[in-house]
Order: sequence, then structure tokens, then C-alpha cells
Amino acid sequence: MNIVFVEPSFPRNQRRFVHALRSVGASVFGVGETPEDWLEDEVRDALVGYYKVDNVTDVHQLDAAVRWAQGQRWIDALESTVESHQMAAAQVREWRGIPGTSMHTTWLCRDKPSMKETLRAAGIPTAASTAAETAQQVWDFARAVGYPLILKPRAGAGAQGTVRVDTDSELQAALGGFGAATSIAVEEFVEGHEGFYDTISINGHVVHDWMSHYYPNVLEAMRHRWISPQFLTTNRINDSSMYTEIRELGARVNDVLGIGTSATHMEWFFGPKGLRFSEIGCRPPGVGCWDLYSAANDVDVYREWAHAIVHGSAERPLSRGHSAGIVALRPDRDGQIHGYSGVEAIGDRYGHWIIDAHLPGPGTPTQGVEAGYMANAYVRMRHPDYDVLRAMLDDVGRTVHVHAG
Repeated sequence: MNIVFVEPSFPRNQRRFVHALRSVGASVFGVGETPEDWLEDEVRDALVGYYKVDNVTDVHQLDAAVRWAQGQRWIDALESTVESHQMAAAQVREWRGIPGTSMHTTWLCRDKPSMKETLRAAGIPTAASTAAETAQQVWDFARAVGYPLILKPRAGAGAQGTVRVDTDSELQAALGGFGAATSIAVEEFVEGHEGFYDTISINGHVVHDWMSHYYPNVLEAMRHRWISPQFLTTNRINDSSMYTEIRELGARVNDVLGIGTSATHMEWFFGPKGLRFSEIGCRPPGVGCWDLYSAANDVDVYREWAHAIVHGSAERPLSRGHSAGIVALRPDRDGQIHGYSGVEAIGDRYGHWIIDAHLPGPGTPTQGVEAGYMANAYVRMRHPDYDVLRAMLDDVGRTVHVHAG
């Protein structure tokens, strides 16, 4: 199979997808913004060809790259794994007659108001929401639905640009923060615990899946420096009626949106109103989730994804042997990292269960709280017992301190 892969070198984990495709027998053409002679050997050697563009999200530049690849070999698939690349890839697939996720499905997975309107029409429980082109439309929605509300970009990944407002004055201030945006998504705030459900599907059928939890919910985690937020994937996915309900919800969402052979990342809430769909991306999750899933299940999830695309099947079953998680460690202030305390104590207590740790050296500039779970320091761990793992991650968050200034 011959595959064009969008942006094989950046972010750095992109090369994992390229190597996985090659490992299961695919020939991979890369399209990226990095000059070819700047590519690292491990990337260049994994490709049968490379086409440099100025902007991989420009559909005409991406189309030119795919036409170049098609001039050399029959192209079976065009794959992209970064949220912002999805629409361009879908457009070029349709122009060039390449199978894969359609423009319609990609649009629904990118545009949050359209996504939720489609799912509500199919009877899937989700928060009230609307697309707003004017401030008055936002105010009208606030009067109809009430506070709290969530404002976010119509297309985006994770919690980037997301704001919660609880009062008229907060709404007024938040509207100013969207600047030149011509349209935003406005949603009812759904109370409850937040988690995510990730899958690899083949022709609409889920062949691998993982259930994960946020502690605390993402908006709270991205607001407060003192929090050492976590997310954990559980190995108890087969042991809970709630997880069964989430799996059924995920299958319905995939079916309604027309998701075929793809990775997905679906966010959900469970609270006083029961289970509520939040949003879905037709792509792999970010923040190193697949690394955790691999460590927890004794498989290479990147290779499982590639096997699904190239061979139309899963290669190995998931062991469910461990739960796995990450705890983000925030600097005590902005500036440059000076050092750490508590690292040796954690190593002594839990060394056997530590997957890895990222502890940037002294002098490294800090990044803001809103930059996410892997922006500064973090520790990733696994354990056969989910509750024990969560307690260990709590202990790491309390014990390890990142000193900066």
C-alpha cells in the first residue's frame, strides 16, 4: 500500500506514525513544511519520497504534493493525524479520488455547533449549543439557556481558546477575547465528571478502545497553577455499566457522523443529568495518550493504527494489564526553571511503576498553565490497580515541586 502522510516530522511524535506505517509494509510519501535536507535521518529513511510545501493546510499546495506522489505510484490513502490538517486532507482526498474520511464527516468533527446539532437530531444527549456570528446572538443564547456558559472556537483541539462565563460581566469580557473571529461556538455548561473515549475503528466498527478520566476537569486544570492535573486510562473498561453506556454512545456517534476507518477522540461528561456527549475528533488523541495506552496494554498502538489502515484488521489484542496516567507538574511561577525537589523520593517509592519523566533542565523557559499537560514537567506511571495508580499520581503531584523564577 502507498500512503501520503501529512507532516511526518513535526510535532516530534509524528514520526511514530510514519514508522508504524512502514513497519506494517506501507510505502510512505511525506508532505511537510520542513526542507527535505533538514529532516532527521530517522524520518528521511522511513519515506520513499518527500514533497516540501509552505503550508500543509493550504489545499492547493497539498493537492500539488499528492498529484506529485500519484505521478510516481498509485496512492491508496492520504493520512493526517493533526487536528488542523484534517480539512485540507479531506478536501484533497475527494479531489483526487482517494478513499478515506469524507469532507462532510471531517467538517462535522471540526465544527462544534454543526456536530452537536447533527447528534441532537439523532437523539444523542449533548449540551445545548449554537454558532454565533454576532455578540447579540451570544446574548440571546445566554438569556434563553442561562449561565454558566462555555465559549470556544468553532474548530479547535482540546480546551484551546475555551472560556467559561458565569455572569453578564464575564460574558462581556470574554466576547472581547475572540477578536477578529467571525463565528464562535456557545454552549450550555454541563456539570459532571469529564473523561474521554478513544477508538481505532475499521469500516465503522471499533476494534480497539480506551476509557480515560480527567482529574480535575480540563477547564479547572487549565486555570490554576497550583493544580497538578492528571488523566488516567483505566483497565476496568469491561467491568462497569457506565463504560458500557459510553461505548454505546461512542458507537452511535461514529455511525451518525459517518466515521469509517480512523482513530477517534471523544470527550464526555457524566453528572446529574446522566451521560452527555461533549465533542469528538476524527483523529488520534494528543498529549501522548497513545504512549500511555501502549504501556498499559502491552502493544504498540501506533502500529495497531497502521495495521488497521494498511491491512484492515487489528494485529494484537489489548492486554488490559495496567492502568496508566500522567501528572503534570507546574512551575511555581513564570520565568526559567531553576530546579526540582522531591524527585528522588518519588523514584525511591515508585521507580518500578514509572514509565518515564520529563524534567526540563535549569534555564529552560517555563510555559503558561494554559499550555497543557506536557508543557513543562510531567511524570507518567502505570499500575495494575487503577485506584493505586491514582494515589501514586496524587503523591507525585504533592511531592515533586518545580522551582522557577
